[in-house]
Amino acid sequence: MDPLENPYRPGAGTPPPALLGRDGLINAFGVTVRRALQRRPGKSLMPIGLRGVGKTVLLNRFAEIAGHEGLEVAFIEAPETGDFRTLLAVRLRKVLLELDRKGPAKAVLRALRILKTFSLTLPDGSTIAIDVDALAGHADSGVLSEDLSDLLVATGEAAAEKAGGLLLAIDEVQYLSGEELGGLITAVHRTSQLNLPVVLVGAGLPQLPGLAGEAKSYAERLFDFPEIGSLTANDASAAISIPAQQLEVTFSDEALEMIVTEAHGYPYFLQEWGYHAWNHANATPITGDDVRSVKPLVIDQLDRNFFLVRFDRLTPKEKEYLRAMAELGPGPHRSGDIANCLNVRVESVAPRRSALIIKGMICSPAHGDTAFTVPLFDEYLRRAMPAWPSSQ
Repeated sequence: MDPLENPYRPGAGTPPPALLGRDGLINAFGVTVRRALQRRPGKSLMPIGLRGVGKTVLLNRFAEIAGHEGLEVAFIEAPETGDFRTLLAVRLRKVLLELDRKGPAKAVLRALRILKTFSLTLPDGSTIAIDVDALAGHADSGVLSEDLSDLLVATGEAAAEKAGGLLLAIDEVQYLSGEELGGLITAVHRTSQLNLPVVLVGAGLPQLPGLAGEAKSYAERLFDFPEIGSLTANDASAAISIPAQQLEVTFSDEALEMIVTEAHGYPYFLQEWGYHAWNHANATPITGDDVRSVKPLVIDQLDRNFFLVRFDRLTPKEKEYLRAMAELGPGPHRSGDIANCLNVRVESVAPRRSALIIKGMICSPAHGDTAFTVPLFDEYLRRAMPAWPSSQ
């Protein structure tokens, strides 16, 4: 098949040619946005899930919907290392300047002045370039929750004055510090109390509800945390077949079943399998033999790109901990079982477990449980570290 016409797009946050299995969430978000514009804000969404399930794609779709509905959008990828406050200030500057271009308004000018004040307290000492005077007494307390509240309230009021609203979309929310997440939740809580058209959506790993609850006990009353998982067999099959049919290409039933099974329904893996099966096939229909032929190539691509970039960030001891998890299977696993596999006490490997959670490699879906955040990572580890336990 012509590789130039290949419809499949494996990539980080790259929108698939057919976004399937997420209609309920997309429709719910549309209602949330329209209610916010009517000054009746409700719960915002925080989709959670493993790597490669399409959380970033969904977040981008939310941003697109918000833009069409007339909201200003500030999209932020939370930094694993760095300062969230600076990124937020930069994004809100862009939002407020865009509102200012629509015509002078008192609320917009006031928000710009408060943003200027907020930027004077940025940790790196930088300031945001805005040709206004800072408004003393607002967003300058040094208490992040108070200052963020001042800033988001002012921005929400500015958007409302222009008959619009604000969507704050944050990816990788689990990387926010406790102070940053708590401050953000407090600020959104305040805009909701004032019925301002401000919507926060975030995406993160499965530990996000716990982190939000630790940051602010009322977080579950502000957000829904829908779990994004692998696609159903029908949706996964359609994710492969529909883009091909649009180009007058078909997959045999055997080929579709093999791809869905091998990819376990995970959207990123489906795109990788579809991409290589298409390039390998000589003609339509793409057959089971075509899929079997590309299996070594697909596994190699996943190993070298999707898995290895995460594996290489780990220390030898962290790799040992994950390899012990892999020995037990896909998980989740009890912390004690992992320690037993390593022949050590649970307390002795607790720092390793904590470091891996911080790095986003594992999560704790329930007290005492440990699970991979990367689908099929147990299979990869058995390939990458086959000499277990002698590799210890």
